[in-house]
Amino acid sequence: MAQSITNAFVTLFDAEVKQAYQSESSLLSCVRLRQGVTGQTYKFPKLGKGTATARIPQTDVTPLNVTYSQVTASMSDYNAAEYSDIFHQAKVNFDERSELVQVVSKAIGRRMDQLIIDALNASSPSTVAKNVVTSGSAANSNLNVGKLIAAKKALDAKNVPFDDRHIVVHANNLAGLLGDERAISSDFASIKALVSGEINTFLGFNFYVLGDRDEGGLPLSSTDRSIFAFHRSACGMATNMAQKTEINYVPEKTSFLVNSMFSAGAVAIDDEGIVKITADEA
Repeated sequence: MAQSITNAFVTLFDAEVKQAYQSESSLLSCVRLRQGVTGQTYKFPKLGKGTATARIPQTDVTPLNVTYSQVTASMSDYNAAEYSDIFHQAKVNFDERSELVQVVSKAIGRRMDQLIIDALNASSPSTVAKNVVTSGSAANSNLNVGKLIAAKKALDAKNVPFDDRHIVVHANNLAGLLGDERAISSDFASIKALVSGEINTFLGFNFYVLGDRDEGGLPLSSTDRSIFAFHRSACGMATNMAQKTEINYVPEKTSFLVNSMFSAGAVAIDDEGIVKITADEA
């Protein structure tokens, strides 16, 4: 049995994994992305605000004195590896390659998403309580239109741009939102949420729905789920080693080891562009 695979196969597999990973990752396009970082950390710059002043003839201009700060993303290393037993498949055929592409790429995509979720959760954002008043009731509730309005209000009050706003919810929270007539009735919105069972955009937010994940997913404490609404520029991800794949024969395993790896880190850049919504899934 040959103990190596051609470079052409490795290149093809790596390209397929990268393509699938980019399509499987839900949140990578929602944040500021910096690639090719050198070192174990990357500092995202953060500029403050300034106020214009009235001009007085023949006097010196007044500088804005804009503050400058940085937030640091620390790199972490990850592997997504699987064995391909030569007794199960004749060498590594195209069918198994396709299966391994899906396994490896989805593992990478979920881990990338988790880095972003963890960064959002580590921030100090505005909050929307689980008992926010909606339709005259202050009882604990799942995600509903009232909470989305409160999140939108929090971002609007901070002058966060209206475009490129995103919200990450759990499948349980989507079910709660679909139970709110204001989200599904044509009297309130033009979307036909119950026809497809999903909501893509609402109140200016692009929706991303996640299920339960072994990596952790959206934080859950008892029945309280944390949901994050944020602007793209409020969170960043940096990579110092883009995803790459190695395929090596391991004689002791009589198998090929397919290993895809990457190194990246995420961090909240501007807490004012993030809102944490608490939803009671009970």
